[in-house]
Formats: sequence, structure tokens, C-alpha cells
Amino acid sequence: MPTVPVTGRFDLTDEQWAMLEPLLPRGKKPGRPRTWPRRQLIDGIRWRVRTGAPWRDVPDGYGPWESVYGLFRRWQRDGTWRRMVTALQGRADAAGLITWDVSVDSTVARAHQHAAGARKRGTCRPSRPAASRTNRMITGWAGPAAG
Repeated sequence: MPTVPVTGRFDLTDEQWAMLEPLLPRGKKPGRPRTWPRRQLIDGIRWRVRTGAPWRDVPDGYGPWESVYGLFRRWQRDGTWRRMVTALQGRADAAGLITWDVSVDSTVARAHQHAAGARKRGTCRPSRPAASRTNRMITGWAGPAAG
């Protein structure tokens, strides 16, 4: 297949496409040829996943957003993405490009008091009346002169 012009700086290179293409599912049904090459649609999927933009915002150079989303969703449902990632990881592991180190961190990150169920009405508490030292009410008749 002739190379597709790379439209964005993050699109698949010819070398990357040569590694990925054998992992793609083959068409089972004869019929109408594809309107958009898979490489462009996959670049559109990669663009959308990388940017986090809505599917409708996929640039027109990658094909209609419905086609890009349709391919993504079809391969997600039938497990094609999972098989491709597993195969690529196996190749990279065999070539010694992956270090399978596991790091476990058991530190505790405390949340701010407002995230832990504190009052929601603000930071100030309503003022309370001051309590006397002897914890009894001072009335007018119980002053110092009252025996």
C-alpha cells in the first residue's frame, strides 16, 4: 500500500505502521472498497485519545468522525485493541525494551478537612456565649455582696 501523507506530527510513521499493520484484523467480506484508509482512521483515533476532545471534533483529514468512532468502538467491542496491545507488548518485552518493575507505595495522603465531612457553611463557627469559671450563671441577686 502506498504511504499516506502524515498530516500531524503525532501520526504513525511508516515504520510504526509496518509494525502495526500485520496485527490488524483482515476483512472477511468482499464488497465495496473502503472510502478511508485504516491508517488515517487509526491516526484519527489516536488524535482523539491523545487530546481528549469530543469525537465530533476529530479533524476532517482523518475522515468523518462517525467512521473514526465506528472503527474505534467496533474494535473495542470485539477485543481487537486488547489483542494488538498484548502483541506489541510481547514484541517489546522480547526485545528487552520493557522493564517490569513494580513499585508499591503505602503512604497516606490526608485530605483537607473540608473534604472529610467538615461543616459546609464556611470556616467560621457561630460564636457561643462564654462560660464562667465556676460554670454557674451569674444573676443580679447572686453578686459578690450576697453572702
